[in-house]
Amino acid sequence: MHSNQQTLARPVQCIGIGLHSGKRVNLTIKPAPVNHGIKFVRTDLPHRPVISAHFRNVIDTSLATTLGTDGVIVSTVEHLMAALAGLCVDNALVEMDAYEAPIMDGSAGPFTSMLKEAGISTQSGKRYTFVVKKPIEMSDEDKKVGLYPSDTLKITCTIEFENPLVRRQSYTISLTDGLFEKEISRARTFGFLDEVNYLKQNGFARGGSLENAVVIDQDRILNREGLRYENEFVRHKVLDCIGDLSLLGMPFIGHIVAYKSGHTLNHALLKRFIDQKSCWETVQVPVVSP
Repeated sequence: MHSNQQTLARPVQCIGIGLHSGKRVNLTIKPAPVNHGIKFVRTDLPHRPVISAHFRNVIDTSLATTLGTDGVIVSTVEHLMAALAGLCVDNALVEMDAYEAPIMDGSAGPFTSMLKEAGISTQSGKRYTFVVKKPIEMSDEDKKVGLYPSDTLKITCTIEFENPLVRRQSYTISLTDGLFEKEISRARTFGFLDEVNYLKQNGFARGGSLENAVVIDQDRILNREGLRYENEFVRHKVLDCIGDLSLLGMPFIGHIVAYKSGHTLNHALLKRFIDQKSCWETVQVPVVSP
């Protein structure tokens, strides 16, 4: 883990459409100073309102993670947040001229490539991290998510669907340098054809297509190119988890164990985590000798 905070070396931008809104959006990610954190700016609105990427600003988790304050929202931020966290970018200003972040190809891969293209710059400010000292758990019926002590940031995710192409999948990864980009960033969001049709009929997923999601129809995958990983479905859930938990506003060291968890339960875990101060401590990330 990097001992100093990091930002971008230069601004970088892209154009895309929102998954649910179908609206075109211009997105620019800019460098930001030490202790700035990740903040979103709505450039399409008067006075360019700013929303901090923090779990206390989460206002909806039904279909994606949506941040909001004073009546202003930014939606579907989890893939971009995962890319920033996966590359250890602590400080950045994200400008958007619409309310929903672009879905790109349905993964964090394009955002990861953008950030790498811009370059990551080490800053003078020291980096601090949460260290999990005691287990913290949440459950909702058969869904569970917990944080446990560990020497590294580690994620174990399990999903379970009746569909024969998915069934039960489990995946564990320790997020050491480089592994997010290689093993997680390109895993795409996925959905079942009947659910996608239902969403579209009800005014959602207007920007959804085979270009930005893996679509499953009973016993076949509709995407011509197939899967990027044999277990791409569970890897994408790991990606979502990284994005959601990055809204703590500071990295942490611990083992996340999630079973059928999603945005809502992930967010609930963050609120419980902060409230249970006896279960964690904050420490300065030590300098690692070369």
